[in-house]
Amino acid sequence: MQPPFRRLLVANRGEIALRVMRACGELGIETVAVYSDADAGALHVAAADRAERIGPPAAAESYLSADAILAAADRAGAEAIHPGYGFLSENADFARAVVAAGLTFVGPPAATLAALGDKLAARRSAAGAGVPIVPGLTVPLDDGEAALDLADVGFPALLKAAAGGGGRGMRRVDRPEDVAPALAAARREAGAAFGDATIYLERLLAPARHVEVQLLGDRHGNLAVLGERDCSVQRRHQKLVEESPAPGLTAAQRDALADSARRVAGTVQFDNAATVEFLLDGGGNHYFLEMNTRLQVEHGVTELVTGLDLVAWQIRVAAGERLPEAVLHAEPRGHAIEVRLYAEDPHHDFRPVPGSVGAWRMPGGPGVRVDAGVGADTMLPSEYDPLLAKLLVHDVDRPAAVARLRRALDETLIGGVQTDLSFLHWLVDEPGFVAGAYDTDLVADRWADGPPVSAEDEALAALVAAEARLAGISSSPGRADAPAARPWAEAARRAALRERPGAPRR
Repeated sequence: MQPPFRRLLVANRGEIALRVMRACGELGIETVAVYSDADAGALHVAAADRAERIGPPAAAESYLSADAILAAADRAGAEAIHPGYGFLSENADFARAVVAAGLTFVGPPAATLAALGDKLAARRSAAGAGVPIVPGLTVPLDDGEAALDLADVGFPALLKAAAGGGGRGMRRVDRPEDVAPALAAARREAGAAFGDATIYLERLLAPARHVEVQLLGDRHGNLAVLGERDCSVQRRHQKLVEESPAPGLTAAQRDALADSARRVAGTVQFDNAATVEFLLDGGGNHYFLEMNTRLQVEHGVTELVTGLDLVAWQIRVAAGERLPEAVLHAEPRGHAIEVRLYAEDPHHDFRPVPGSVGAWRMPGGPGVRVDAGVGADTMLPSEYDPLLAKLLVHDVDRPAAVARLRRALDETLIGGVQTDLSFLHWLVDEPGFVAGAYDTDLVADRWADGPPVSAEDEALAALVAAEARLAGISSSPGRADAPAARPWAEAARRAALRERPGAPRR
């Protein structure tokens, strides 16, 4: 089969750049990597057929620089650009510039990005299509009117970035006196992450579940609705775990979500991949949150249950291909779960931890997939997201998938840097998660910087810390340059490494 393109530039880094390159390899497409000075030795640079430097470490001067990326594409002779997720993936001006340069943008058209990629525009479109939206503003928040707007919407409320997602540019506001500092912080973060500091306001719905519907369309009017994913396990409004199908939904709720997703997509000339996100309240009613007009971090969950390569279909659709019946009517099989492995300290509010990865052992076996952006002896640039890898599992049903995930986590070893592994070990045994009965407050309500620690573990952790001080080293998990950890943090780490009752010895 003739490749859709001869050469494609991946305007991203880390695991998603490698993921796109793998799809290109199977399609017979040459790949071009771009890199900042901080990423000169990164895995995605080595994996590409060609690599182009685009600037210094700061994202604003490299991965967010449309001019630098287009110049790299011109030097490399690329015919298409895949933006991955984040950075410029939902930037309508960038998509227009790619097309104006005579290249193909692998994603929804610029007009769609403008209409739906902007969260405020998407809220207006959804409401116009008869889809219920989370109560709040449909215009940007004005500094002078912020207090009045918040009073109308009510507390608690969320300040949200109009130009992006992933929890960036988002702040919870519980009192009028919190408005000014929260708004200033949200603007700074949104501007740094997306190059756009526009903020809007929504009412905070809690308790609630976060469920999203995966869409894939072509340029011939065909639209595939590829099931839903539950993304309710979050910290600071950023997803940690995703699974499909969403546990506990009725057939009627699934149909209603799919219908609302189609309605939102129908407000524009839609093609390529996108995700429509909803909140479900305690009564099972759903409310439109936003439409991510790009590939999602968690796309692999849908790939595992449908057997489809979403990245390959993104590229083929961008080249003008029709979606076949096998895609349009794909039926989900089994259950898939993804957990994100971050260089973060879950015992200190999931604070990002810079450093260098030492040991690196990922799990394998049936039904296990790892999408990683790093390996052993990898420096972690502090300028970018601390995501190390995504660990995905698939099995016949949810209990089997949870058991497989538990086994895969037991096989995972990351040395040299603190990660969220101790949290994930806790999660797969947490009764609410195991039962599929959880919502977006799970981490805040049940984790609270760590599980309860027994007196025995506290004494053990104190002894470990004392030994570390005498030896002149840190007891902080995986870090040689950090101050000694709190006793329960060390105890939680050691508990996560222990053999589980009845588990085979390694």
